[in-house]
Amino acid sequence: MLRSKRLWQVVRLSRRLWVRATLYCLAGVATALVAVVLGPFIPEDMTRAFGADAVDPILTIIASSMLAVTTFSLSTLVAASAAAASGATPRATSLLLEDTTAQRALSTFLGTFLFSLVGLIALHAGLYGGGGRLVLFLVTLGVIAVIVLTLLRWIDHLSTLGRISETIDRVKTVAISGMRDHLEDPLLGGAPAGLLPAGAAPVSPTGVGYLQHVDMPRLQALGEAGDLDLHLVARAGTFCSPGTPMIYVRTRATGELEPKVRQAILDALTIGPRRTFEQDPRFGLIVLAEIASRALSPAVNDPGTAIDVLTTMVEVLALEPTANRLRDVPEFPRVHVPPLALRDMFEDAFLPIARDGAGNVEIGIRLQKSLRALASLPGGRLHTIAREIAVASLTRGLESLTFEADRERLKREAFVEL
Repeated sequence: MLRSKRLWQVVRLSRRLWVRATLYCLAGVATALVAVVLGPFIPEDMTRAFGADAVDPILTIIASSMLAVTTFSLSTLVAASAAAASGATPRATSLLLEDTTAQRALSTFLGTFLFSLVGLIALHAGLYGGGGRLVLFLVTLGVIAVIVLTLLRWIDHLSTLGRISETIDRVKTVAISGMRDHLEDPLLGGAPAGLLPAGAAPVSPTGVGYLQHVDMPRLQALGEAGDLDLHLVARAGTFCSPGTPMIYVRTRATGELEPKVRQAILDALTIGPRRTFEQDPRFGLIVLAEIASRALSPAVNDPGTAIDVLTTMVEVLALEPTANRLRDVPEFPRVHVPPLALRDMFEDAFLPIARDGAGNVEIGIRLQKSLRALASLPGGRLHTIAREIAVASLTRGLESLTFEADRERLKREAFVEL
């Protein structure tokens, strides 16, 4: 889990398409110019033996073809993102744009285009001698091999890009990753939250948005420097506004909280216009539920996708019984963190599907089976909440179904009784 705000920002920046493309472009330009440096060390006799004069037409072909391939690949990625937004949920498009295979393919095509373009310019400008042309020729052969391998992988990847099943798998991956991070450290390394101390000063944001990240090391350092106890009342994913405190601060020494300290605390809490998957395990469940709700809408009418999502929900929430106990000694004892409510996770996952699929007996039955599977997991930690959600879902389903045979079938499959 990325606790440092700076590291979290760097990792998020590295997932942007333009960052990878820029690095590949710089590598392509450097590769084309390296022949200028290595050329003088190559004997002239070797240039005639290896046919280095053929590099000019080869670079011309690469330059003309890679620009077209880059444009086509980018339009394909945009079309796949639009398909995922309309067929699944707009919240999943960020995962598609962060796909490493797509980013690597686009960056490779753009980087090789610049490599060939810079190589042609340097070639016609007379920067290469005989040795330089040989080095450029050998490097170009290597670039062609990279292009062919990338194209083969990109063609295979295009067969699944933008499909609903692929989108569900992507969301499942980040949801499982977020759940595991949460279970390994449910309080972000902080101390358990208790009652708010008397006289604690509330700290509210200056803008409106969602809490995206909590810089625990920074808050701990502020607490130690100012002899403060910090009590978080908001976790990542919480909607925040200027009138809603995110954290309460108790000064052990006498005196009020200084403005510069208050601002430093706010700087450690990142607020953005939308939720992110890091530090927010509930968001993955919400996005999965949105995919199921879209599939159950009258315009789509695809209960099979909703059933696939329910299977994924069980896989994600089944990690909960494997949760480790809280740390005996908190890593950040100055920061008190409230736990995430298990009930909220179950409601995020199942209530939207129970509402939108109430009139579908197949969805009602699969929902009961999913909740039964979670309730029967070892340890019994999920039993009570799973039964409560099952009762609510069964009640909603029986009220929505009009055909008596469907109602009886749902009752037989339910693992709870009203």
